[in-house]
Amino acid sequence: MTLPQDITNLQSKMSAAVRGHWKAFLFEGILLVILGLAAMLVPPLASLAVTIFLGWMFLISGIGGLILTFWARQMPGFWWSLISAALAVGAGIILLARPVQGTLTLTIVIGAYFLAEGVTTIMYALEHRRELSERWSWLLAAGLMDILVAAVIIAGLPGSALWAVGLLAGINLLFGGAALIGMALAARKA
Repeated sequence: MTLPQDITNLQSKMSAAVRGHWKAFLFEGILLVILGLAAMLVPPLASLAVTIFLGWMFLISGIGGLILTFWARQMPGFWWSLISAALAVGAGIILLARPVQGTLTLTIVIGAYFLAEGVTTIMYALEHRRELSERWSWLLAAGLMDILVAAVIIAGLPGSALWAVGLLAGINLLFGGAALIGMALAARKA
């Protein structure tokens, strides 16, 4: 069981670590902002890069999964692990062999994700509007924006495959980098 004192100690150690390494966080934040802006300026290239990166991730994790599955073949679930690892290898090979088509597939998946996320957020907002008082409208707006993004991506297929993955990755990198810069500058002043 974690005690409040343990949490306080952990928080103070984390704060000290961030203060001690604020320059590293600042550098990483600046790098992420630059990469995010580059991805937003050239989304087709960023989309292709994300697809190739995911291809390598699937391939490497699938090979690792195959090795681990055969190494521990006496464990329960051998066949499920084998199928899972083989699918990862297959997905990796397909994404690496045909990255342009892989980008289209990733765009469809992202569109479906935004659609599902939007519907879920709207349902949550409507179901909990009494408990959330005025804040439920923010959730409703977020859900509607998710559905709008999904509609733009899905309606624009196959053309949206050129920009959607790269643009969304760029936005993510930009905001993540900005957060790290803010954290680093706050830690420097502390």
